[in-house]
Amino acid sequence: MKRFISYILLSLIAMSSALMAQDINFTVKTPGRVWEGDRFPITFRLTNADGSDLKVSGIEGCTLLYGPSTSRSQNYTVINGRAESSSTIDFTYYFRADKAGTITIPSASILANGKRLSTKPVQFTIHEKAEKDRPASQRPVAVDDVDTQTAGRKVGSDDVFVRIILSRSSAYEQEAIACTIKLYTKYSISSFLPTRQPSFDGFLIQELDVQPSLNEIENYRGQDYMTAILKRCIIFPQKSGRLTINSGNYDISVVQYDNVNMGMFQVRQPRETKIKVSSNTGNIDILPLPSPRPADFSGAVGQFKVDSRLVGNSFRTNDPATLIYTISGTGNIKYLKEPQIDFPSEFELYTPKSDIDTRVTGNEVTGTMTVDYTFVPQSVGEFTIGSDHFVYFDPSRREYVTLSTPTYPIKVAKGLSSPAPTEDQKAIQNKNSDIRHIHLGDKSPSKDHSLIVNTAWYWLIILAMVIITAGIIAFNRARISRNADINRVRTAKASKVATRRLKKAGQFLREGQADKFHEEMLRAIWGYLSDKLAIPLSQLSRDTIVEQLKSKGYPAETIDATVDVLDQAEMARYTPDSSSHMDQLYDKGVAAINNLEKR
Repeated sequence: MKRFISYILLSLIAMSSALMAQDINFTVKTPGRVWEGDRFPITFRLTNADGSDLKVSGIEGCTLLYGPSTSRSQNYTVINGRAESSSTIDFTYYFRADKAGTITIPSASILANGKRLSTKPVQFTIHEKAEKDRPASQRPVAVDDVDTQTAGRKVGSDDVFVRIILSRSSAYEQEAIACTIKLYTKYSISSFLPTRQPSFDGFLIQELDVQPSLNEIENYRGQDYMTAILKRCIIFPQKSGRLTINSGNYDISVVQYDNVNMGMFQVRQPRETKIKVSSNTGNIDILPLPSPRPADFSGAVGQFKVDSRLVGNSFRTNDPATLIYTISGTGNIKYLKEPQIDFPSEFELYTPKSDIDTRVTGNEVTGTMTVDYTFVPQSVGEFTIGSDHFVYFDPSRREYVTLSTPTYPIKVAKGLSSPAPTEDQKAIQNKNSDIRHIHLGDKSPSKDHSLIVNTAWYWLIILAMVIITAGIIAFNRARISRNADINRVRTAKASKVATRRLKKAGQFLREGQADKFHEEMLRAIWGYLSDKLAIPLSQLSRDTIVEQLKSKGYPAETIDATVDVLDQAEMARYTPDSSSHMDQLYDKGVAAINNLEKR
């Protein structure tokens, strides 16, 4: 019994915590098709809060009959162990439409959680009563008027379309922008197939989970539509200028109706009509980051805080220790580079381990990047781990901000596993000692006064030194030449980078995390091709890949296989059941990279 009560209490706590984490909204829901003289409802909805002091204005051209009528609902779900909860309160007013025309619902407000929230003014149309008596074929198609959705009637571009909605019309490079691709339709839809996926050339994207369903009515440009969100993501522009987003192409089957005469009565028989919805585009102006950029700036854009701490307070030689560096805030945190910490040269460093945890709040990405730096002191003495300067650009202030972490003076003692010094050779560090150890040897000086230049071994040593010096000079010149060729360096590293990224995709494959697997596969292949072809990721596209691979003489089957992997991985991200083909996609990705590495 106690266990049951504890479970109930934990569930209530989890429910309340999940509810507090949800966004609070106050919106207005417009009615469907309204005719002159009809009674219609207007609903104001408060989400995830309790409200008071509701203020609603009258509607010109309409008469208030009664209201508000209040109703509450709550939804609680657990997905993959994560609790989510939402609640709504609906305040419904009933009006009578006195005259036809375009009607504006004024802004309403309510007090919720100590803040006053307001709706935006919205418009809807009251149709003339005489229009109701016109034949259905002469009336505009309407969501709630099946008589206007007759078979054989042409489906217009205003009846079904896909719209791109951006959270802002302009932004800086690397600044987060919320992008929603939304379907608007006056007809019911029986099948929906993307034939060309949305494209975001010049952007990095972080996708959000959506479940497309036609469950909302929205008034857009004075007309009512059923809507469904097809894709929602946060995009980060990688270059300045006017960038274009493409909504994609779709094959859609809409439902129209035939009126079948059954003698005494007529019935409506549904009929599918196939249409093609072509791409729409959305343009956004991207501003370049101000110049000159600070020397320590590495591309962080948003608002951030930094913190660092040492694990432990005592240090010994050959014992590993850890410095934890944390970046938190809002912005492009998912794409930040690991800071370069100034460790003493006497410390052996391991590859930093980073962990990024992000979430989307409204139209922004918020999260934390934690980097663990593991180091092993090799020498006894007093050392200092240097301060780091983290520089980011704040779009709201339009300026660069520099944050600094403290320095860490530490004292290293001799560890238990340190090698013991011998009698003849003492482990004394030049940095921590002013006087070297005195070597005790034979005190009898030599009395041989022959000149060393007359010996053969002297000239052999000189010759060997000349040869070694020439070799070192030649090697350094070759190394400088190779490093100067940035494209060659990037190409040489392409295979190693792809191998590391595919290794991470393989981990997601074994864990059965389909979304993360497909995202990591795309990131690995695109990143590999960017390095291999020496083309910035922001300028890389499907057509560019094909053109560059052809110019480098790759066989057509190798090019097709590479592009096919990209297409399959991209398509799988929008396919409900894509986990069954993950093994095949991974093998194809490995094979594609191996084939490209053969040349």
